Amino acid sequence: MSLNIDNLTLKQACKNIIETILLCLPNAYKGTVYEIGAPPEMIAKRITSGVIDQQRRNISWGLPEKSEYNPPGRKWLDYRDEPGRPLEAMAWCVERQKSWTSESPETDIRRTAVTDLSGTVDSHHMEPVLIRKQDLFLGEEPPFEYARNYAGERIWQDTDYLVVAVIKIHFRPHTIKPNSPETKIIRRLSHILGTELLSYRLHEQSIQAMRELAKDKLDSCNILSDSLRNTISKSGLIFSLIKQELGFLRDQWESMVLAGIDKESSKTEVIRSLNDLLSSTGNQEDPLAKDLREVQERFLELSLPPERGENWVRMQIEERWLKFLHYHQLDGDLKDEVVKKISQLKRALYLGKDPEIIGRYNGLPEELKKEWVELIYSNIESIDEGFLERIIQLLGHQELRLPYKEKSRKSLMKLKALAKIIGELEENTNLVLRQVLNGNDKKLPLGRIPLNLP
Repeated sequence: MSLNIDNLTLKQACKNIIETILLCLPNAYKGTVYEIGAPPEMIAKRITSGVIDQQRRNISWGLPEKSEYNPPGRKWLDYRDEPGRPLEAMAWCVERQKSWTSESPETDIRRTAVTDLSGTVDSHHMEPVLIRKQDLFLGEEPPFEYARNYAGERIWQDTDYLVVAVIKIHFRPHTIKPNSPETKIIRRLSHILGTELLSYRLHEQSIQAMRELAKDKLDSCNILSDSLRNTISKSGLIFSLIKQELGFLRDQWESMVLAGIDKESSKTEVIRSLNDLLSSTGNQEDPLAKDLREVQERFLELSLPPERGENWVRMQIEERWLKFLHYHQLDGDLKDEVVKKISQLKRALYLGKDPEIIGRYNGLPEELKKEWVELIYSNIESIDEGFLERIIQLLGHQELRLPYKEKSRKSLMKLKALAKIIGELEENTNLVLRQVLNGNDKKLPLGRIPLNLP
């Protein structure tokens, strides 16, 4: 049907109208409702038929075994008025959008409007169910091409209505007349059926619109959350750059305060000693030895906070040495020396914050020196705006004489500003996502929406 109503709902609405008519009109004994499909095919198809018993209490429902209008129905071209073909009341009701009353079947010019194939003729009234185009399509143009009659004229094009169904009521012979009270009742009830079908259609449209809106909202949220994920992923890069800059500051600080310290205690000298021990084994071409040397050289490229650096040495260097020594069955003095050097390497990580060493450095006031060491050796796990601001302020002190402090200060200022923008973007986007998904319901608790939206 052009209304696209659920079949069970449509059938029940038709049964209600037939039942009302049969119970109200004593001479009526049978009723049928035909669905009229959308143009241009306008398939006429029986929806349901009901026959009331002689006591007028019970109605039997069903379709006749044989009928040209049983599903799948008849197309407009098969039942419209054409020369050389018997005229049908169905064609009149559909094309003219007017009712047809067969008062005397024997003289009815459209007496062939018998939709079952039993050959039985009777008195009947057929009433089109009309719905206003403006109501059905909400003022827009109908999304179809109008059908044509035999003369090639487009039907319904110049009317305000569409025919969506036809009601046919059978009466006892010669008990019905055109424009009789019975036909007026049927016409009034056809209007009610049209209104009911329209309300069902509007209900279906609203549900469909809600589904499409929900889908559009979800699609928009997915697009937005994907964009946000891509943006937030950049915050990991910002954090990595901040940690690199802090490592660069630690390197500058240690170069300055450890200038008078025994060089053998430095990370570089300890790693050189470990590489020499590795070469002394005569297995430097072994894959385990090559991997160990690469890891030790990579360690010198890193500048980790002491705690993280110690863990890195244990997991990446110490465990590889133990595996290498065990594989080549190396023990005794070599193993003791390796253990000693690894212990020295771990201690070297803490030299820049060693109280005794930094106590000898007089280039900074004690309070400033204490705060500076605490900050640059902090093991930060996330971007902290207050932490960055304090580092930037300390880099502005004239007493802090690092060789590249101005470069580091400008870099951290830019990274801090960028981190703030990313944080605000994440917060604002999550707020938008929450409002879109929840319809901006202020009763819902605030909170961030996960970025792995379905």
